[in-house]
Amino acid sequence: MTSNLSWRRPGTTWVAAIGFLVALAMAFVLRAEGRLFFCSCNRFLLWVGDICSSSNSQQLFDPFSFTHILHGFLLFWIISLVFRGMSSEWQILLAVVCEAAWEVFENTPFVINRYRAETAALGYEGDTIVNSFGDLLCAFVGFLIARRLGFWRSVIVFLVVEVILSIVIRDSLLLEILMLIRPNSAIKQWQMCR
Repeated sequence: MTSNLSWRRPGTTWVAAIGFLVALAMAFVLRAEGRLFFCSCNRFLLWVGDICSSSNSQQLFDPFSFTHILHGFLLFWIISLVFRGMSSEWQILLAVVCEAAWEVFENTPFVINRYRAETAALGYEGDTIVNSFGDLLCAFVGFLIARRLGFWRSVIVFLVVEVILSIVIRDSLLLEILMLIRPNSAIKQWQMCR
């Protein structure tokens, strides 16, 4: 006997509409937490490439955007494993909800203070809402890339991007996770801007 609550395929319009509402809800919660829409510097930039810039996490995209693409990879792996019977549309929506929830959690005083205390992000003030939108978009794109590549090829791409980020910006998704869970003073010193 099948349930009426099966994971039927929603239409593309519904997926886009629900995803848009999730993004709006994220923005509303972030604003309620006191996050600014745009950088207090009164400039809007699509990209900030200087890893030592105070504009990181303040503009639409920055070098850390690549870690959010990798969030999408992780979300694809977890969601496609745990929710195998779920349609790809619902999986994408679940990934968007998870990343939006992470953006809200990442911008709580607890996480902001943890970043400041335990990582090289000494002046980290949290993300602007514009940057959180960029991060959400990057995770969405990462999910789609991983889905297209499949598990093993996406693992290879994930590892290559991790290595490149570690070399170029001295940070990566795995290093961020490590430094938040089990800080290492040698890694923190290595990551410091000179």
